Amino acid sequence: MTDQTIFPALRYSDAPAAIEWLGRAFGFEPRMVVDGPDGTVAHAELAYDGALIMLGSTRPPDADDYSAKVPRPGGTALYLVVDDPDAHHERARAAGAEIVRPLEDTDYGSREYSARDPEGNVWSFGTYRPGAS
Repeated sequence: MTDQTIFPALRYSDAPAAIEWLGRAFGFEPRMVVDGPDGTVAHAELAYDGALIMLGSTRPPDADDYSAKVPRPGGTALYLVVDDPDAHHERARAAGAEIVRPLEDTDYGSREYSARDPEGNVWSFGTYRPGAS
């Protein structure tokens, strides 16, 4: 169980491929995958170091009121804390992730980088912990 109270929820055109890629490139582990019709994903929960994200397959805008309003895939930016950004960066690079901001030390004391997933979401990984004293 997690103390987390905010859960990013993403939509992917090819959610099964996204689940595999997020695991291979960034180290996410599927905790729950609920299959939808025709090879889609109705709901999935992926874990990374005790935190969870949710994702599912896109549906046509006319499927329901929510699908008509939810952003299309690729418009999300997320930040995750990692203990070893150098190793994480190498894993992502080796898996073919598009590095959009190189590994660097920031003025605010973090070591971090950013990469784009195959559907356009930008993921940043670093040692900065928002809210930490």
